[in-house]
Amino acid sequence: MRKLLGLFAVTLLVVAPALAWEHWGGDRGGSRFSPLSQITPANVGQLVRAFEFRTGDLERRAPAVMARTKFQATPLLVEDSLIFCSPFNEVIALDPGSGAQKWRYDPRISTAQRPANRYNCRGVAWWVDDQAAENAACRARIFMGTNDARVIALDARTGIPCADFGSSGEIRIDTGKLEWPGEFQITSAPVVSRGVVVVGSAISDNRRVDAPHGTVRAFDARTGRPRWSFDPLVHDGIDAGHANVWAPMSADEERGLLFLPTSSPSPDFWGGKRPGNNEHADSVVALRTETGEMVWSFQAVHHDVWDYDLPSQPTLARIDTGDGMRDVVIQPTKQGFVFVLDRDTGKPVWPVEERAVPQGGADGEQLSPTQPFPTHVPVLVPQKISPDEVFGLVPFRDRAACRAQFESARNEGLYTPPSIQGSLSFPMTGGGVNWGSAAFDPVNQILYANTSRAVQIIKLIPRAQAEGLEPPPGHDFGKQFGAPFAMTRALAASPLGMPCNKPPWGMMVAVDLKAGKILWQSSVGTAEDRAPLGIAFNWGTPLVSGLVITAGGLAFTGAMDAYLRAFDAKTGEELWQGRLPVPGVANPMSYLWKGEQYVAIAAGGHSESGTSIGDSVVAFRLARPGEAPSLWSRTVDRPGGRFLGKTVLFALAIAVMAAGIWHWRRRRRRRVKMAG
Repeated sequence: MRKLLGLFAVTLLVVAPALAWEHWGGDRGGSRFSPLSQITPANVGQLVRAFEFRTGDLERRAPAVMARTKFQATPLLVEDSLIFCSPFNEVIALDPGSGAQKWRYDPRISTAQRPANRYNCRGVAWWVDDQAAENAACRARIFMGTNDARVIALDARTGIPCADFGSSGEIRIDTGKLEWPGEFQITSAPVVSRGVVVVGSAISDNRRVDAPHGTVRAFDARTGRPRWSFDPLVHDGIDAGHANVWAPMSADEERGLLFLPTSSPSPDFWGGKRPGNNEHADSVVALRTETGEMVWSFQAVHHDVWDYDLPSQPTLARIDTGDGMRDVVIQPTKQGFVFVLDRDTGKPVWPVEERAVPQGGADGEQLSPTQPFPTHVPVLVPQKISPDEVFGLVPFRDRAACRAQFESARNEGLYTPPSIQGSLSFPMTGGGVNWGSAAFDPVNQILYANTSRAVQIIKLIPRAQAEGLEPPPGHDFGKQFGAPFAMTRALAASPLGMPCNKPPWGMMVAVDLKAGKILWQSSVGTAEDRAPLGIAFNWGTPLVSGLVITAGGLAFTGAMDAYLRAFDAKTGEELWQGRLPVPGVANPMSYLWKGEQYVAIAAGGHSESGTSIGDSVVAFRLARPGEAPSLWSRTVDRPGGRFLGKTVLFALAIAVMAAGIWHWRRRRRRRVKMAG
């Protein structure tokens, strides 16, 4: 019965035109599942590069500006075009087969604004106005939020702004008073449902108590007229802002519901001026799409002082709970939890327990005595670490330095309060699971997620000591104006710059939700692009981006090294790597074009992680008759291939030198013998 239900679900996906990729998460519910099955574990080794398209940013923009970019876009396949946005909000449409540019729109983003969350655009949204004439301009629209707080509507076939939307195709959001223009931006794709376009916001963290409010805004998709706004944070008796929705949202078109993953109130690491649980922050919130009325809210973290906001798109799925099929919302978290909620009520499908957590916060703090813990679905990452578990390449030097960091900090496991002495944060504020979100296979009822596993040290700095403080390199400094403490945050790293906890540092995890069981875990990524000589240590890399699951039985993902990878979805075995110009720290997608299945990913690197920076979109497909993967791609363009090539060349050079010296000495001996 389970297989029949799954096949029925896939049939529905195929009947609806899901052979394209029409939404940022594949569908409105963010399943990141493709029903395409042309590429399989048996033939994935025959993938070849179909095309590489470059936006031109590397050539046109200053290196200092490119050093503040994150190319995290996921393209859509709509209107016979592959459509995506660059970190500078240029919208570009490509031919899906060749990668040739069809049109381009440039909103002329200022590169002097220094956005707090870097120049970034995770994606665009597509909507068709079924009330418009078939060939009318802007019947099909592309919507985008920008780094400078605009919402833009374009004709999906031409890229020309829609004149009837807002003012000449755009709306400028009133953000209120900002400290600088880049304090507020929109980084995730809008959501469009029932004729309403909805945007969240990304706001600078750890800056001030009286930070901008995290208001979610909705506009009429035809005219741009404001429809409603919703501030997630209940402000009664507290002094705080934020609780914004910076991560992607989901929509249930049939129910007329939107699902928001909200963030923490301001500032992140001290909450003395916001007593209580801070309702609707750090929560999954369901709203009426057309009115903004709140239907339900489920809080995943009470009174957050750890920056454990909800970073990922809520995944809408129909699952077998053991008591029948139910429509649910699946919400992964930075802590590695997976909350499964009833879609109509927000009630947990399986029990969630309130458990006691460490107390003794900083002066003026009022911590929650308990936090919610799911009981059925196992945690995806470790949540505690001891000084005995440190890692270092140099056994005495590196490990001693890491042990000293661990022993000097407060370390009581998950939810250790921030402190003046320094507190270990594990999982770190980057996850667990991050904005890449989870993927769900409706056939086999399996949830997949990329996870990061690293330790940070959070330290509160008394206000008097914070004035004029210049933190060491690699330390994030949050001034938290209006609070008695500033803060620093840094990766717990060895003198060589490697994480202090043992690898792997990034893993893909597969979970059987019904059984409440982890099926497999596989490390993703190597140290090749960061390690000396390009040694490809298979240690996994932090994984903020996500993956796509296909009906062909594969999971595709990028990492912090320069490869797109394919894993066997049943076993977790890594089957294939496709070389990218720079790391693809973005969510891949898959589509069918003229009978061929493609897999595409934005490869632009990740400036916050120190990778190389690029401006490419790369697509792969199966080799056609007469084609085959090159010898180079099978050998050198594989993890470790470059190191092996360098080693072979070095060995050959040594051999040639040795042979030359031997021949020189031999000739010299002959001359000496003849002279004697």
